Amino acid sequence: MKRYLLLIALLAACHSNSNPDTPHVLIQTSAGDIEVELYRRQAPKTAGAFLSYVDSGFYKNGSFYRVLNEDNQVTGAPISQLIQGGIWKTNHSKAISLPGVPHEATRETHILHKDGVISLARDKPGTGTTEFFICVGDQPGFDFGGENNPDGQGYAAFGKVVKGMDVVRTLYARPESNQAFTQQIRIYNIVRE
Repeated sequence: MKRYLLLIALLAACHSNSNPDTPHVLIQTSAGDIEVELYRRQAPKTAGAFLSYVDSGFYKNGSFYRVLNEDNQVTGAPISQLIQGGIWKTNHSKAISLPGVPHEATRETHILHKDGVISLARDKPGTGTTEFFICVGDQPGFDFGGENNPDGQGYAAFGKVVKGMDVVRTLYARPESNQAFTQQIRIYNIVRE
């Protein structure tokens, strides 16, 4: 019996992520779960802020509400492919009440906007808070010096999907109108894994 319990404990330890530099979170959606590994060492301010929002329960009853694809952007402009979520549509007052996270450009973090990378949505550098997006395909225009942001600072990437890209692609394919999902995809919560 002792051996059996030891084996169970060892298996559980193998499946959990115990590295504090790369904690995992689970984005629990109505379409399935998305597991994301965060890079605290490379993007400490962004990943730290995101984890503080997770720990505070801010994402409970959030949503994925925006999609950028090849068909819904201005012709001739750099094309982006992503899904965006957070609490902007479900708890707007909370989203705008938080101070902006200091911008961590990809030039410093070296976390490039590749397929499955999660990044902080923002207006000007240092204004991002609870809203995030997940890249569908590689998006070099979001990196420092990229052409998808007029200020050239890019966006602050801070982690990557490690399980559930099939869910991300399912959401990406959902019906939309003018870059908004015709029906928001519910985020039940985001929790530490």
